[in-house]
Amino acid sequence: MLVNQKILDNLCSDAGEKRVQKAKSYKEKGRVQITNVEYKDSKNFDIHSMVVGTKPYKTYLSVRNGEIEDITCNCEDYYNHYGVCKHTLASILAFSEESDSTTKNIPNPMNNTNHYRNFKQIVNTFYNEEVEKIDNEEEAILENKGTIKIEPQIIYDKFSGDMKIEFKIGCKKMYKIKNLSEFYTRMLEKEFYQYGEMLKFVHTKEMFEEQSQALLDFILQYSEMIKYANSNSNSNYRYYGKALSESSIILGNSGIDNLFDVLKGKKILLQKNHNLEEIEFTEELPNIEFKLKKIKEEQYSIVPNIEIFNVTIIKGKKYKYILDEKKLYRCTREFEDTNLKLLELFRRNYMTEVLLGKEELSSLFSVLIPRVKDAIVIENMEQEIEQYKPKELQVKVYLDFDTNDFLIAEVKFQYDTNEFNPLDEKLRVDFPRNMIQETKALNVFRKTRFMYDSQKLRFILTDNDAIYKFLTEDINSYTQKFDVLVTEKFKTKEIKQPKIGKVGVKVENNLLAIDLKDIDIDIKELEEIMAKYALKKKYHRLKDGSFINLEENKEIDFLNKLITGMDIDYKELKHGEIKLPVSRTLYLNQLLKGMKGTEVTKNVEYKDMVSKLDKEQLEEEIKIPENLNSILRYYQKTGFKWLKTLDSYRFGGILADDMGLRKNHSNVICNCRLCNHERDETSYSF
Repeated sequence: MLVNQKILDNLCSDAGEKRVQKAKSYKEKGRVQITNVEYKDSKNFDIHSMVVGTKPYKTYLSVRNGEIEDITCNCEDYYNHYGVCKHTLASILAFSEESDSTTKNIPNPMNNTNHYRNFKQIVNTFYNEEVEKIDNEEEAILENKGTIKIEPQIIYDKFSGDMKIEFKIGCKKMYKIKNLSEFYTRMLEKEFYQYGEMLKFVHTKEMFEEQSQALLDFILQYSEMIKYANSNSNSNYRYYGKALSESSIILGNSGIDNLFDVLKGKKILLQKNHNLEEIEFTEELPNIEFKLKKIKEEQYSIVPNIEIFNVTIIKGKKYKYILDEKKLYRCTREFEDTNLKLLELFRRNYMTEVLLGKEELSSLFSVLIPRVKDAIVIENMEQEIEQYKPKELQVKVYLDFDTNDFLIAEVKFQYDTNEFNPLDEKLRVDFPRNMIQETKALNVFRKTRFMYDSQKLRFILTDNDAIYKFLTEDINSYTQKFDVLVTEKFKTKEIKQPKIGKVGVKVENNLLAIDLKDIDIDIKELEEIMAKYALKKKYHRLKDGSFINLEENKEIDFLNKLITGMDIDYKELKHGEIKLPVSRTLYLNQLLKGMKGTEVTKNVEYKDMVSKLDKEQLEEEIKIPENLNSILRYYQKTGFKWLKTLDSYRFGGILADDMGLRKNHSNVICNCRLCNHERDETSYSF
């Protein structure tokens, strides 16, 4: 016997009499197909099968050492109690009966005929199954390709505020997706599946109508989350239910935003308060506004144009939504900050009307109306309330520097002909003001680090960094927003870009004389300026209170390289002229090349010296001694001529080991002044 009788008895006992009778019925009617068997002996085997009940069910049974190790089926009965169902029992009964009738054909390595017959049975089983699958798939593709639609239905619980969404799919008849995890798996594996007589298809995206494909992507995205949340949850959940429902998608904050993107412009079924309604997802704004009415003399009221508790406010992650009986509206940021904000205040305080007197009208127009813009509608009272509306606000800013070189700003607000200092808290005005605009204007000063000078009722800026930032950046936004007026003293504190108008260079008495008189920088402050530049500071503030910009300044860069590269003492610059050894000619000439826009004058001797130091002049003016000309290589000749040129101008020169001049291969007469030799002809080894 291929199946141990003890195993059969245990399975029947666990299943119960009703399941046993149903399993036997399936077996007798031939509704069991064994698809795969992995058999070792009567106590160790695996059985895979397909049992046709209300629909095809896949079963699996694993036995090890005479004990049931694993048993599964994709039917609802199995998922309800995770035990033996009628389908798995039918499978083992069918396998047992078949094996009893063919006991003599137990696989035996010595019985090739029986062994081969079993193999053929396996091949035939797979072949027949695949043929049936292909036929079903081709039929389903021909019938349903591009025609399957998805119908969503939203269920809203007004008490908890939770929203969930369920789905039906189909063509002529709609079938509810009962298990989203299974649906996701079918789509992932492109599985053929039959939901009922009117719907069977291979689960690919192409099978769904184009209008439903965006919604299909939404379903798959959230179904994947459900599947893996449930599969990764603690095993204890299996006794009490899944971590997440598999029949619907709970719409959280991000979920409602994503769903709206998919369904905007479409009408969807919504179940609310046990009523099923059709609502439209729309980006148009709801007609929610508030009316200012006159109740009686010197008394007014603000009343919403809707029943405020007849709409539902839903919060998404990026947006807020308003749900009424016909539409789900997505609110813009502006609508959310105005009309919706006012609506929420009414609801939060359980108000259906707000009363105000004549004396509150100024506050209404100076604070509330500017804040909520068009949310409040005024009916038939324009002339009566005109006097309470503030005129256009003008902001005047007067900029100056005080004796400490601190930046000061005096502010004036003006409505029509009325001008006043907004920093004067004792001041009382009898005309309407726009308090929102005034607050925004004063906040600009705080953002740019101005401090409040309570004694003189003005703003003041004392920090050099803040002053420099104001003069280079912030003042531009001030001139765009306000009327800015400045004093003559303020104009003198502009940001300076130091210029070197002219540089003179000449050679006299074997020295280089450099004329730097035409620099618009006080030489007395130059050392401090260059110290700031070396520290990579953005600016330097001069003693007169003005600023020098030190960033990307070629004049400052020239002076820095001249002073540091030639080790110049700042005292030498006192008279605007410095003198250097002629050996610094090449370095100086390289610096002068970068002085674009500066006039550079050079005397004839300096020009001649620079010209002869040019490499191209070496070939013509310096000759190689005959006794060396034949043995020196080209680059060695170049080195010889270079040293001779340097020597002619009393410059120093070095032949380093890495120059490749092969210093030990020949003796050359050298007149250079680098060594301690006398200036007579001395043998020197290259």
